[in-house]
Amino acid sequence: MPGQSATSTLTRTITVAEGVFAPGHLGELTQYVPFELVDDVLVQTRTVHKRLRCLPSRVGVYFLLALALFPSLGYARVWDKLVAGLHGLQLHRPSEKALRDLRRRLGPAPLKTLFEVLAGPLAQPSTPGVCYRRWRTVAFDGCGSLKAPDQPRIRALLGKIRHHWGLAGYPALRLMALCETGTRGLLGAVFGPTSTGETAYASRLLPLLSAKMLLLADRGFDADGFLNSAADTGAQLLVRLNPRRRPAVLATLPDGSFLTRLGGLKLRIIEARITVTTSDGRQAGDHYRLATTLLDHRADPADTLVRLYHERWEVESAFYSLRHTLLTGRVLRSCDPSGLEQEIWALLTLYQALRSAMVDAVESVTGADPDRASFTAALQAARDQVITAAGVLPPAEPTDKHSAITDAVLAAPLPARRLRISARTVKCPMSRYPAKPTETWPLTSQNITHLTIDVHPRPATGAPLPAEQRAPREQTGIPTRSDCKNRTLQLLRTDPHRPWRAREIAQALEYTHFRSLCAQLSRWAKDGLLHKVGRGTYTLTSAWVYSDQSKPLTSPPAA
Repeated sequence: MPGQSATSTLTRTITVAEGVFAPGHLGELTQYVPFELVDDVLVQTRTVHKRLRCLPSRVGVYFLLALALFPSLGYARVWDKLVAGLHGLQLHRPSEKALRDLRRRLGPAPLKTLFEVLAGPLAQPSTPGVCYRRWRTVAFDGCGSLKAPDQPRIRALLGKIRHHWGLAGYPALRLMALCETGTRGLLGAVFGPTSTGETAYASRLLPLLSAKMLLLADRGFDADGFLNSAADTGAQLLVRLNPRRRPAVLATLPDGSFLTRLGGLKLRIIEARITVTTSDGRQAGDHYRLATTLLDHRADPADTLVRLYHERWEVESAFYSLRHTLLTGRVLRSCDPSGLEQEIWALLTLYQALRSAMVDAVESVTGADPDRASFTAALQAARDQVITAAGVLPPAEPTDKHSAITDAVLAAPLPARRLRISARTVKCPMSRYPAKPTETWPLTSQNITHLTIDVHPRPATGAPLPAEQRAPREQTGIPTRSDCKNRTLQLLRTDPHRPWRAREIAQALEYTHFRSLCAQLSRWAKDGLLHKVGRGTYTLTSAWVYSDQSKPLTSPPAA
C-alpha cells in the first residue's frame, strides 16, 4: 500500500577535527579522552610528529585506542571504522604498513602517560557502594590469564609457564591492578612476566593509596613487610591472613576479635566461620581470618567487616570485563615487547574511559548503584558511536538530552545481584587428571537462602582451638610457635613489670629447646611484643600492661 511504502530522510551534523586530524576520534569516548589531553601527552612524551603528513601522532593515539575497542579486526578494518561516518571528506586511506609504522613511531610512552592521567577514583563519595564510612574501598589483585603471541621476542620477555607434562601454549602476562571496588575503575596498574610474584607488583602500586582509602586484599598479600608498607601510606587495611599464621593474642575484645602485632604493626584479628544454606538444603562454608587496622570494635563490629571483605571480589569482575568482555578471550595482537606494552596501556586506557562514562550515567540518577551498570551495553554503544562519529565534541550549549552511552546503560540495567554460590573450578586445569573434590560447595550455581557469620573468640590462655580454626599442623597435636608465644605472653602478664630471663621462662613453661626460645624472644622483641632490657632479659611491652591484673586480656585503655 502507498502508506507502507512512504520514506523519510534523516539529516545529521557531525563535528570532528579538521583535515588530516578528522580520523582521530573515539566517538563519545572522545569527551573523556579529549584532543587537548592527547596533544599535551604527546608533547610531554616528545612523540609529536615532526612533519604534518597523512597520519599525525594524535590520530595514531586514537587509532591505538580503536584497536583495543575492536580487538577482532585488523588494522585496515579498524581504520574503516574510524572513517565510516566521515563521508564527504577527502581522506587518504593508509596501508597496513603505514599504520604499523605509526605504532612504532609512537611507542608505549604516550599511552602509559594517558592512562596515568585517566586512572583514579571515578565516583563521588556519596555514590552508593563506593565508601565504607569515610573510607573509599579499594582492592589489589592480579590476573595471569592474558595471553601473548607465541613469538621469539615475546617468549624472551615473558617466558612460558612450565607444567609437569610440558610448556604452556602461549606466553602469559601478569596484570596487577588497584581497583575501586564500588565502580571497578582502576587507580593504577602494572604488568610483566608471571615469574614475578603478585606482591612485588603490588608494592609498586602502594604510593597510590591514601588516608582516605580502605584496602581490601587477599591472603597472598599478608606478608609483614607488605602490611607495614601499606599501613605507612595512611590507608586502612582489611586483609585475609593465611590459615597457617597464628598471631599472638595480646588483648581480646567483646565482639570476639583480638589485638595483636605483626611485624611491629598493631592489628585486630577477626576469626569467623561463614556458613550458607542453598536452595537444595545443602550447607557449605569456610573459615576466614581477617586482619585490620580498624581497632575500635564499637565503630567497626566484626560481622560488619566480614561482610565488607566480600567487596574484594569486585576486582575479579573488572578483570572479567577486560579479559572476556572487551578482549573476548583473544590473544593479544602485538608480536614485540614494545608493541605489547603499548597495547596493554591502550587497553587499560580504553577500559578506564568506558568506566568513567558508566559512572557518569549512573550518577545522573539519584541513588543508583554502579553495580547495576552493564559493561557490555556501554561497550556496544561506544562502538556504535565510533562508527557513526557521533558525540565527538560535547554540545556547545547544555541540554537535557543524555549521551548515547548513558541512554544505553540506563535502558538496560543489570538485575539486582542475587546471593549465589558454586564450586570454584579451574576452567583450564594444569593437570589432565581431575583432582579429588575437597570442598562441599555445589558443582552448579545455587541460590543462597540463609547466611550466617559466626565470630569465634580466640582462647586467650593457650587453650586448644576448635577444629575448624586449627591449622593443619595444629590438628596433629604438635605444639606450634603460636602456642609458645601465647603461653609466654600469658606468663609475663602475671608479673608484667618484672624483668624475665629467658632461662626462667623456659623452666616455668617446661621448654626443652632453650636456644630456639631465645631466638623467638629476640624476634618477638623486634615485633614489639616484648621489650628487651638486658642480655637475655625481657619485660612485657608497656602498651599491654593493664592496671587490673585479674583480667590480663581485656581491651587496652583508650589512648
